[in-house]
Parts: sequence; C-alpha cells; structure tokens
Amino acid sequence: MFNDILLLLVLLICIITDIKFRKIYNGVLIPALFLGLLVNLASDGLSGLFFGLKGFLLGLGFLIIPFIMGGIGGGDVKLLATIGAVKGPQFVFYTFLGMGLTGGILAIGILIYQGKLIKTLKELGNGLMLFFATRFKTITFGGNNDENLFPYGVAITLGALAAYVMG
Repeated sequence: MFNDILLLLVLLICIITDIKFRKIYNGVLIPALFLGLLVNLASDGLSGLFFGLKGFLLGLGFLIIPFIMGGIGGGDVKLLATIGAVKGPQFVFYTFLGMGLTGGILAIGILIYQGKLIKTLKELGNGLMLFFATRFKTITFGGNNDENLFPYGVAITLGALAAYVMG
C-alpha cells in the first residue's frame, strides 16, 4: 500500500516537472528509490530488497542503451529504474511495454498536429533503405531539434499508470 502511494506521488511530481521544466529531478527520484527499497526490505526482508533491486536493474537496463545513444534523457532512465525499485521487475516490465505504446501514440499525435507525419515517414523509409544499402553503417537523418522532442516522462508515467490499473 505504501509503495502504491509512493509510486503515484513520484509519478505526479515527475510528470509535472517534466512537462513544465523538461526535467525529472534527482531530489525526487533518489529519496523515492531508497524509500522504495527500504519499504520492500521492511515488508519482506532480504527477498524484498532483492525484489526491489531486480526491478531497479531491469528498469535501468531497459533505457541505458537509448540514453547512451542520446535518444533519451538521464531523468527518464532514473525514473524507470526508480519505478522498478518501488514496484519490482514484473511491474517495471509492464510499465516499459506501456510506455513504448503510449510514447508511440504521443509521437504520432504530435507529428499529425505539426503536419509532419507523411514527411517523417518518408524520411524514415529513405533512412532505412540507406541503412540497409550501406550494410548497417551508422547514419543520421531527420535531425534532433527541440520541436521534434517531447518530455518522455509523460509516456513513462502513462505506462506506469496503465500497468498499475491493469494490476
């Protein structure tokens, strides 16, 4: 029960700060991380602690490569890892699936709103053809300017809420 309240409080704070300031603050995540691990330890002993640590590592593992490649921010990685520490590996797995789905829907909605969906799909198709034609050498296309980005903490939060509601 306490972990549910902690999770919902962290998600609420992080979605607000990510939308308003484009930041997810360590001052929110680090205390929540340790509090989640501590509650798991208190409720189930060492197995509870390992439960939280497995969730943390799984959440971290899901987003560390996109972070290293520059596709996602560090706050997003730490948010998913904290969710895993609080609610465990199964919950963070379902959160990951939910955030991928909601992130894709949000991205398509933004592209439609900006009138860029068809152009982006064409660029993606051309980039993939070039990618295969050059035998998987690293290429870049489409640019990464701020107008094409959205605060991914929103997708993570929606994914976590979906995982929570689905049980």
